[in-house]
Amino acid sequence: MNKKLIALAVAAASVAPAAMAQTANPVTLYGRVYVMFESVEAKGGASPVVRRNRVSDQSSLLGVRGTEDLGGGLKAFFQLETAFKPDQNDTTFAARNSGIGLQGGFGSILMGRWDTPYKSATTAVDPFGDLTIGGITGINNDRGNHDRRAQNVVQYWSPNLAGFAARVSYGANEGKTASLDPQEMAASVTWGKGPIYVFYAYEKIEDASATLKEQEANSLGGSFTIGPVKLGGLYAEYKKTGLTKKKSYMANAVFTANKHQFIYQYQDSQDGGASGTEQPEANSHAVGYQYNFSKRTFFLAQYVKVDNNNSAGTSYGNFGSNALTIANGQDPQGFAVGLRHVF
Repeated sequence: MNKKLIALAVAAASVAPAAMAQTANPVTLYGRVYVMFESVEAKGGASPVVRRNRVSDQSSLLGVRGTEDLGGGLKAFFQLETAFKPDQNDTTFAARNSGIGLQGGFGSILMGRWDTPYKSATTAVDPFGDLTIGGITGINNDRGNHDRRAQNVVQYWSPNLAGFAARVSYGANEGKTASLDPQEMAASVTWGKGPIYVFYAYEKIEDASATLKEQEANSLGGSFTIGPVKLGGLYAEYKKTGLTKKKSYMANAVFTANKHQFIYQYQDSQDGGASGTEQPEANSHAVGYQYNFSKRTFFLAQYVKVDNNNSAGTSYGNFGSNALTIANGQDPQGFAVGLRHVF
């Protein structure tokens, strides 16, 4: 019996330091569940898309993150974040922001998979948070092409100096061949203080394919809050090999009355087609009503209408999961209601 008691005491002594370490440097579980019920269609063209209902995940996620104090003002940090769809089970594990890094007075440096500085800076002015059928990627950020979560990335984030902050990222050229050298570079400078936020963001993608040798984006924008009203917007230009320069802009307004928010967002883009052809033109109107039950839970209702000319085939925001398969010249429109909860 004494031998068993001694063994238990030794085991407890070995477990205790690990438990104490986790108490001093906690690991946090967090997540978001966000689902919309949508009724969507696309009018115009020879084969209009008939109205249909769908349940759409809005980037629900589950993550774990933590830090360790290394002394001397230096910390190690990590994050592992995975998507999951409450409406269906077809996601890839840990495909969202995941990485490991060091943080100190110099700022932060990380390696892994992460949203580019361009995406982080531009989506900050979208009142729909880069999600839903009314979000920024419907028309801006080159319809999501410059709304990227870069793989095999190294990022540096500067410390905040009097409201100024900068981010720089490099996506490694792991896919390099004798003829292609694919890589991504992005940077942003932001300033935020009180009711004001402004940014400039840049991104360059090289050798995406044998024919698309170079893609480049520049964007400038911000937001300003005065009383119950928040105004925001951006202007952007996109260049691609063999195509004309595309120009786009976005303007929005949010009116807050206690737990109620009323949202309007307008987006517009022009050009970006082959030289000597009719250039694509598209715009969208999105109106929304949001009721904030708490800081963690809200209800959202929105209506979105997209207008395309005969050379444009723009669909909804959150392009990858919300897009309708449409022909150029067709005009998507839809109504959506849903709930978001974060934990």
